[in-house]
Amino acid sequence: MASVLLMSFPLKANPVEGKPTQEAHSQESGHHGGAVDSKEEVSEYIAHHVKDSHDFTLFADGEKGTHTGFHLPVILWDKQSGLKMFSSCLFDYENNVATVGGDSYRLHHGKIYKTDKAGNLTYDAKHGEHPTNQMPLDFSITKTVLGMLLTSLLLLLGFGSLARGYNANALPKGIGRFLEPLVIYVKEEIAIPNIGEKKYRKYMGYLLTVFFFVLLANLLGLTPLGLNITGNLAVTACLALITFLIVQFSGNKDYWKHIFWMPGVPVPLKILLAPIELFGIIVKPIALMLRLFANMTAGHIVVMALISIAFVAKQKLGTPMASGMSLFFTLFIMCLELLVAFLQAYIFTLLSALYIGTAVEEHDHH
Repeated sequence: MASVLLMSFPLKANPVEGKPTQEAHSQESGHHGGAVDSKEEVSEYIAHHVKDSHDFTLFADGEKGTHTGFHLPVILWDKQSGLKMFSSCLFDYENNVATVGGDSYRLHHGKIYKTDKAGNLTYDAKHGEHPTNQMPLDFSITKTVLGMLLTSLLLLLGFGSLARGYNANALPKGIGRFLEPLVIYVKEEIAIPNIGEKKYRKYMGYLLTVFFFVLLANLLGLTPLGLNITGNLAVTACLALITFLIVQFSGNKDYWKHIFWMPGVPVPLKILLAPIELFGIIVKPIALMLRLFANMTAGHIVVMALISIAFVAKQKLGTPMASGMSLFFTLFIMCLELLVAFLQAYIFTLLSALYIGTAVEEHDHH
C-alpha cells in the first residue's frame, strides 16, 4: 500500500529513447499548443475534462505546456510478465513510453497498450483508428477511482460522527446536523412508501449508501477539483447492477409469477407478455445507469462550454462583454447543477426503492 501511495507523487520521467515527442502528440490529438481558442480545441478540452485519466491535473497552461497536479499509480496485469506497478509520470501525459521490467507500454487516448520501446502502435486495417496492440488488464488508481475513494472516506467520517452521537444519546453535532434530516427523509419519503413498513429496514443500508454516495459524488463534481465520478459510465453501471442484483435476489414468488405467468390473463396474452416483462427487467437498470450518467455529463459539458465562450470571445473579439455574459450564464448553470445533484441522487434512490418494493410486495389472491 505504501508503494502505491508513493507512486502518486509527482516524479519526472526518465527520457526514453525513441519516445513520441510533444510535437507528435500535439499533432495526433489535434492541438498545436497555445491558447484554446478554436472550436476543435475547445471540444478536445471539454472531452478531456469529462473523461477519466491517469493523472490529477489541477491547473494547465496551454501556452507554456505545463501542468500543475500529481500523477497516479498505474497497476497492470500483463499476461506474459505478470504484475506491473509504476507511476503514470512515466507516460508524461501520453508523450512518453513507459518501460518497466523490460516491457514497454504507451498511454493512447486514455488506454494503455503494450508496444515496443519506440511506442509504435498498429491500427485496425479496416477503420484505421483503433490500435490492435495487446491491452494489459488495467487496475490503476485513476482520477475517478481516487474520487470514489475520497467520497467513501468523507462518508465514513460524516456518518461515523453521526453514529458516535447516537451511541452517546446526544444530539447530532457538526456534519451530523446536516445528515440526520436527510437520513430521516430517505426513510420516511423513499423507503417506507415504496417498500413498506414491514420490510424497509432490510434495504435502508443500501438506500442510504447509494443516496449519499451519488449526492456527494455529484457535489464534488461541481468543485474546482474537476472530478466527474457519476459522469463515468462504469460507475453508474456498477450502481445500477447492484440495484438489479438486489431486486432479483429479493423477488418473491408473486414477483416472478407476474413476470412469467401473469395471473388473471388469457394464456395467449401470457405467452406474449412474458418476453416483454422479461425485457423490462433488463431495461430498468439500463435506464438507471443512463439517466444518471447523461444528466451529470451533460451538465459538466454545458458548464465547460459556457466558460470556454469567455476565452474564445476574448481571443476573437477582444471585448469583455461576452466574458461577462459567459460568467452570468455559467453561474446560472452551476446553480442549476446544484439542484440536479440533489435531484439525481433522489431519483436514483427512489427508483431503486420502487424496484425493490415491486419485488418484495405481497399480493392479495382472493
